[in-house]
Amino acid sequence: MLFTFWYYLIRRKIRKNKRTILQENFGQEISTIESLQFNLPIIEAATNNFSHDNKIGKGGFGEVYKGILYDGQSIAVKRLSRNSRQGIQEFKNEILLIAKLQHRNLVAFIGFCLDEQEKILIYEYVPNKSLDYFLFDTKQEKVLSWSERHKIIVGIAQGIVYLHEHSRLKVIHRDLKPSNVLLDENMNPKISDFGLARIVEIDQEEESTNRIIGTYGYMSPEYAMFGHFSEKSDVYSFGVMILEIISGKKNKGSHESRIADSLIKFVWRHQKDETTLNTLDSKLRENYSNIEVMRCIQIGILCVQEDPDARPTMVEIVSYLRSHTIELPPPQEPTFHLSRKINPIAAHESSSGQDGSNSIPYSINALSISEFYPR
Repeated sequence: MLFTFWYYLIRRKIRKNKRTILQENFGQEISTIESLQFNLPIIEAATNNFSHDNKIGKGGFGEVYKGILYDGQSIAVKRLSRNSRQGIQEFKNEILLIAKLQHRNLVAFIGFCLDEQEKILIYEYVPNKSLDYFLFDTKQEKVLSWSERHKIIVGIAQGIVYLHEHSRLKVIHRDLKPSNVLLDENMNPKISDFGLARIVEIDQEEESTNRIIGTYGYMSPEYAMFGHFSEKSDVYSFGVMILEIISGKKNKGSHESRIADSLIKFVWRHQKDETTLNTLDSKLRENYSNIEVMRCIQIGILCVQEDPDARPTMVEIVSYLRSHTIELPPPQEPTFHLSRKINPIAAHESSSGQDGSNSIPYSINALSISEFYPR
């Protein structure tokens, strides 16, 4: 009887401590995420105590492990470094945001683990690594076919439309790039890494920040130079990805040389010379649709227009991708150079970010905290 009472008190103390930790970190949002919390022993068992054999990636804020839960479900476990303050902020941001989002083209959030020592994010396990591995790693054994590339382009677009238009929150991702797109067993894309995402009001056109965080080569000019971001910032990043998926070439951006769009310049030159198909990845040979390739290249160029208002919305982009009969507007010449007015904070933040290696299924960067506005 005495042992039973003692056990009850210990369990009660543990539950109280866990709730106190949640309260300190999440405040009033505790009710939203409490049901998603996992106990540390469950995660340790799933990952064989975070064994090296289970490790599938490493980033600036921690390591990623594959795990198997007691019910047989495979998971990806992002274990944040204990001494990373920025990682703590990403941890909060990602939980509070992605726990509210559900779409087949977003990586599914399963839960988290939080105590005095550990901060862990738990996702569905996506087996085929990230898109950048298939596009840019010269050692990869599989070459993406055109039909797979087109499916990936459409899937990413659908995921972004959900973020911008159809979720009950209006979400600007702010770090769309191939290393943040995971591929499942059927090569369906899943957008990941919401540590930098921002929530804006439904009718809000634009927001500004003094802390510009992201990855050069994918940042829109208005964001890199002035800190202005909107849905059209994500459209710009998506346009860069389209051109990378088609060409198999990486858009190399450098704040030091102020050259941000070498791939865009390459594609635009062929567009002007009416040799557009020369931008297509040579590994595809002749197994592609001329109409789809030409159309996707033009959509990509439309997305990277310097003027945000000249870029299509993601809803329009999806309609362009689904129908060959919708006439596309003629693109203007994109911008190839960032102004010297580029925000010096951006240079610092971007250079410290991680662009994701071939083996890391999550890109881990610095981040900002979101405020939430329900639809």
